[in-house]
Amino acid sequence: MGNCWGTPVKTSQSPTTTRPSSPGITKSTSNEGTHSGTGSAFSSSLDEVSPNGQILPTSNLRIFSFAELKTATRNFRPDTVLGEGGFGRVFKGWVDEKTLAPAKVGSGMVIAVKKLNSEGLQGWEEWQSEVNFLGRLSHPNLVRLLGYCWEDKELLLVYEFMPRGSLENHLFRRGSAVQPLSWSIRLKVAIGAARGLAFLHSSEKQIIYRDFKASNILLDLNYDAKISDFGLAKNGPVGENSHVTTRVMGTYGYAAPEYVATGHLYVKSDVYGFGVVLLEMLSGMRALDTNRPSGQHNLVEWAKPYLSDRRKVVSRVMDQRLEGQYPAKGAVQAAQLILKCLGSDPRRRPSMSEVVETLEQIQAIKHKPQEPKNNPRRPTDHNHAHHHAHNRSPLHPQAGNVGNGKNAHQ
Repeated sequence: MGNCWGTPVKTSQSPTTTRPSSPGITKSTSNEGTHSGTGSAFSSSLDEVSPNGQILPTSNLRIFSFAELKTATRNFRPDTVLGEGGFGRVFKGWVDEKTLAPAKVGSGMVIAVKKLNSEGLQGWEEWQSEVNFLGRLSHPNLVRLLGYCWEDKELLLVYEFMPRGSLENHLFRRGSAVQPLSWSIRLKVAIGAARGLAFLHSSEKQIIYRDFKASNILLDLNYDAKISDFGLAKNGPVGENSHVTTRVMGTYGYAAPEYVATGHLYVKSDVYGFGVVLLEMLSGMRALDTNRPSGQHNLVEWAKPYLSDRRKVVSRVMDQRLEGQYPAKGAVQAAQLILKCLGSDPRRRPSMSEVVETLEQIQAIKHKPQEPKNNPRRPTDHNHAHHHAHNRSPLHPQAGNVGNGKNAHQ
């Protein structure tokens, strides 16, 4: 997960650790690339994002000192923790909206600060990949990386704050205080996330996201979806090559079967992951849940036979919490799209641009109100308010509870 475009990110700090050298991020004793607090060097990171997205010619990330982030997060106090995962903890902080200098609690702009919790090589590589990819990618449906810190043993990333948290929390949390997402919001989120992937796939150098799942889709106040966590992103194949070969990493239940079996990673391996998440959004059930009855642990394996049957899509697959408040025609078309995305041959899966087009057509279908339907035969999702860690090096199933989940921060 080296440099994406060959332009190193420089900092003014001298390295004092023994991390492996890498072409992706280099250290410099000069002050080139640092910011004095005037805001002029990084103001573009806070500007309106181009609706079609763009790859910036150079990174415009703000380089934070560790002391600044300690101040912004009130010394990483426990009551500022927003989530925790494989990378480490995520803290809530406050900075000045123009200069990004630390601000008082409740003033300025809220940020999310992700802090590495170990010296492991995986964490270093994923931190590096985040900086190199998100540092130059700009799109309405990608979370904005505002800056980073690399100081002595400390590795941190600073993101825009996403107040509604992750799609995972909205889909799988249970309780009287949790309102299920409506059909229209689910479609809005799906379209936004699909546009983000389509942008990555259609860029000059195709980018394979490699870890598409509900916990990596974050929502703003308007339920606009943004893809986060580029730690496993890879540049796509070049020339006549159809795929890249790489170590298998990701999350069981979402990773494409050809990738798991061979290590061959296609651009359309991401399309498979999108199909899994879209199925989760339709059903309200996790991709993997060992608490469900035998034969129903794997959502894709259980649901696939029903996705081509109009009646069973409505009676068996659809989330009961929607109480029938969706157009049956739209649900059936969404199920058909899922089947295409989950195709065993990656070459026959639709492109993400085609997925966006189909979802927009489904969104245009008008809903005719119908009586709520309950189906006792449908398996129950037993996750309630639990949020699962998404271990991914090497490929692991989702297991274990981690409070709000690693992306609940945004």
